Amino acid sequence: MAPRKKKVDRIALIGGLRSPFTKSWTTLGDISPVQLSTQIAREVLFKYELPADQLNHIVWGTVVSVVASPNVAREIALDLSLYDVPGVTVSRACASGFDAVANGARMIMTGEADVVLAGGVDVVSSAPVPHRKKVIDTLQVAQRQKGFDLVKTLAHVNPKDLFPRAPTISERYTGKTMGEHAEDMAKYWDIARSDQDDLAMDSHRKASQATKDGHAGAQIATVLTDGGPVREDNLIRDTMDPDKIRSLRPVFDKRNGTITAATASPLTDGASALLIMRESKAKELGYTPLGFLSGWHFPALDPRENMLLGNAYSMPVALQKSGLTLADMDVIEIHEAFAAQVLANLRAMEDAEFCRTKLGLSEAVGAVDRGKLNIWGGSIAYGHPFAATGGRMLLNVLQLLQHTDGTHGIVTACAAGGLGAAMVVERAA
Repeated sequence: MAPRKKKVDRIALIGGLRSPFTKSWTTLGDISPVQLSTQIAREVLFKYELPADQLNHIVWGTVVSVVASPNVAREIALDLSLYDVPGVTVSRACASGFDAVANGARMIMTGEADVVLAGGVDVVSSAPVPHRKKVIDTLQVAQRQKGFDLVKTLAHVNPKDLFPRAPTISERYTGKTMGEHAEDMAKYWDIARSDQDDLAMDSHRKASQATKDGHAGAQIATVLTDGGPVREDNLIRDTMDPDKIRSLRPVFDKRNGTITAATASPLTDGASALLIMRESKAKELGYTPLGFLSGWHFPALDPRENMLLGNAYSMPVALQKSGLTLADMDVIEIHEAFAAQVLANLRAMEDAEFCRTKLGLSEAVGAVDRGKLNIWGGSIAYGHPFAATGGRMLLNVLQLLQHTDGTHGIVTACAAGGLGAAMVVERAA
């Protein structure tokens, strides 16, 4: 008699919540990343009525360094009085939210945990602003001095040096900003300005409709701040004047560029979280998962060439690991860092030569059905609070599979440093 095949204990995605995604330095600008994360974590645990003794680990992503609390995940546990729940914070640039979920899944797969809360946060409004090293060194000496010695030391400080360095979203290795890299890709793949404008306007149109229909609101937990409760996203435009959008000036390459403020994701504050479990544990606790995590992939490429092609590099491998193809996907979510980046990735996956020489495939990945792509809008409309974006996109896919009666979906993002991420989700039957 043949041995009975052991049933695979899958990674169950129970569900989650996110904060409103708001323009930096507006309604969430005064809340700390830890406070924001704690509120979202608490709301998820309350929503699913998870007994405190059942949570085994918290994994949180962040990109903008939280100087006073570098391990955000553990601070969440402490603020929730979950003293015996470990917490680890991860960072994979814009793919950090995906990485948090993958790390939680690995813990479950290896038996380290049965139940994990995985999330991410970035409050760009709270980004640390560094001073010049010379000023820091001088103040280090000055704090131990008095009288004439103190005056003498401070006399060596140039008043101009006291101005902090403004933070920039740029690549250390290449010296270029994300927008400059996106401009390079637009030129390389011959992405038209008009196509970028159309994608951006479409993103806002779809996000606005999803908000009016209540789909986006179903994901959002109210956040309490000193300025009052924050309940809604505030970056989505209900209407956009096409003539005005097409007349905007390029921001990264003012002479020959095609990317404008309208076709780039804005600086955003926000947090998101998902509750994930071993399938058998979910059944034991009486939960009905929204879906299951089928596979993922986190690739890397040389950032000097088409740095934001992480979507094209990650999607085919994640699909292969899941035993599926692009044609099997009912819902496709591609992070909109820039409209040019999305369009470049779509073109790359249709290019047989690129897929053969760069991805090692025998044929092109294929054309993405635009009717399945970012159905409720993308990051250009909602904003992009770095490590929280992965959670928003996973929540979107889980909801959309239910809404469209679909079976499989994929979420994917490019990330700084020439990184990428893709995750395949299967709807629970």
